[in-house]
Amino acid sequence: MKEPKKLERIFKGVANHRRIQILTLVKKEPGIPLFMIAQKLSCNLKTIAEHTRRLVIAGLVDKKHLGNTVSHELSPYGEKIFLILKSF
Repeated sequence: MKEPKKLERIFKGVANHRRIQILTLVKKEPGIPLFMIAQKLSCNLKTIAEHTRRLVIAGLVDKKHLGNTVSHELSPYGEKIFLILKSF
């Protein structure tokens, strides 16, 4: 089992409805760039950028730089959290 502080970081990372939407979208469309996440969720790009940043800090999403764009994929912990969310 992870240390309590690490678990707190993970669960705080997903403790927002917009972040849950992002996590679900990234699961459905691995490699999706930031602007597409904002477009598909009909949300401001800066808002989505902040929420994805928090998901990355929590260790739930991995970013990969491809030229001028950044793709997003679920990390192994992101996959586990997705399964937990899906079970609800």
